Amino acid sequence: MPVDPAQLDLIHRAQHGDESAFATLVEGASRRMWAVVYSITGNQHDAEDAMQNALTSAWRNLHKFEPRAKFSTWAYRIAANAALQFVRARRDVLDDEIGMTQADTSPTPDEKVSTVMVVRAALTQLGEDFREALILREYGGLTYEEIATQQKIGIQTVKSRVNRARAKLREILIEQGVK
Repeated sequence: MPVDPAQLDLIHRAQHGDESAFATLVEGASRRMWAVVYSITGNQHDAEDAMQNALTSAWRNLHKFEPRAKFSTWAYRIAANAALQFVRARRDVLDDEIGMTQADTSPTPDEKVSTVMVVRAALTQLGEDFREALILREYGGLTYEEIATQQKIGIQTVKSRVNRARAKLREILIEQGVK
């Protein structure tokens, strides 16, 4: 898919240090980037930190961007990576501090939790590739083609991952009593 000439101009200007051009590029991608980081981190505070890391990383690595795809697709991938890195770091710190594994922290049946919290907890039980593909599709609104480009895999593999992630998520939610 050809990239819009106006976007190419913004990319070129941003790669040469134009902060306002970068801000314009980010403005077009920020809502979906936020959806991705929030979905992965699970709360606003962590999502804000992950988003800041993603934006900083995008600015620092802009020279590596090749405009064969949309800037937004590249930015979503950076946002997902920043959020996943943030979650991994947080999980490692928590595990070290309280000596617990992820399985030890699952809620008891009598705890009242919202549907959103239950879904987020269920998402953490999916394999990373499956979770990322599902989040990018459902929360980020990316097409299968955009996800394939980001993950450097075939479109059929993306479709398979999304379908398998949905099935596994459904299975987990049923096991937890969510209908």
